[in-house]
Amino acid sequence: MARGLIFLVLLGTLQPGCRKTPAASEDDNHQLAAVQSVAAPKPTERRAPAELPVAETNTSRAPAAPRVVAIGDLHGDLKAARRAFVLAGATNDKDQWIGGQLVVVQTGDVLDRGDDDRELLSFLDQQESAAKLAGGHVYRLNGNHEVMNVQGDFRYVSERGFKAFANEPSTGRPDAAERPAEQRGRAEAFLAGGRMARKLSAYPIVWIVGDSVFAHGGVLPKHVRYGLDQMNSELGAWMRGEGPLPKKLQGDNTPFWIRDYGEQVGEEVCAKLDIVLKVLKATRLVVGHTPQKAGISFGCNEHLARIDVGLSAYYGHNPTEVLEIADGKMRVLKEETQNAAAAGGMR
Repeated sequence: MARGLIFLVLLGTLQPGCRKTPAASEDDNHQLAAVQSVAAPKPTERRAPAELPVAETNTSRAPAAPRVVAIGDLHGDLKAARRAFVLAGATNDKDQWIGGQLVVVQTGDVLDRGDDDRELLSFLDQQESAAKLAGGHVYRLNGNHEVMNVQGDFRYVSERGFKAFANEPSTGRPDAAERPAEQRGRAEAFLAGGRMARKLSAYPIVWIVGDSVFAHGGVLPKHVRYGLDQMNSELGAWMRGEGPLPKKLQGDNTPFWIRDYGEQVGEEVCAKLDIVLKVLKATRLVVGHTPQKAGISFGCNEHLARIDVGLSAYYGHNPTEVLEIADGKMRVLKEETQNAAAAGGMR
């Protein structure tokens, strides 16, 4: 009887692929309370998810790979990106792909703060193409700074970041023409429908590779209930200039803005993560967004990895770290120890 109640509660609150916006009262706290009232298992008691509805995640899911390396926020620093790709075993010091079938996931926030936005985007394009030719992949996510640029929020663009797009052809769009002269080229490129915005539209806000979920800020039960594919599709359409940005993708409660997982988390947040992982049939969530001063960190019984280590020189000269996932285990690759494991055996 209790298992039947669990199914009914979750089916009503976590309906996948739902196209209807949930009522404001159906927030995660209400959902969590309902699930806990029928003794939902703790994160360490991970039951098989057969009794749970499966979210619609076709366009944002990739098959498992023998080795996956996740790289956090790069913020306009090409040198930092090169160091991270070399550390991952993806490229050599001449920017040539040597990773073979390696899968690299970059969790967003390539733009802003640093000076190398344009060069960094070209570098990632180059590696994405080279990886495919070798049988590997470079999966890229949109972070909050990509979204901010398409919104025209240029507060964190450096002077050189503006100059790099100064020669962007004018289309006569009024929202770019009304900008200060030094910002017009970037506005032409990045505002919704612009050349760079259309390129960014190809990247989702959530990737699932095998049993690992990747997001810039994180994924909550309400995001799964709304539909991850729907979010990816709607963000892409907006970036291409095909419609307004839906309310569900505005504000600080989106997968690219939330900081629920960014610091040390408590039981309530871990219980939400457990719901997400069960519905997505996943083992772990990997996020960037919130810099980790002491390096890559873990939470929720090692079902959560936080990989933003402030790679960009904007944050100082922090050691390069990336996260490797292989054979069902996570380990931290550190620049100074060249692939040394940090607290091995993590899941």
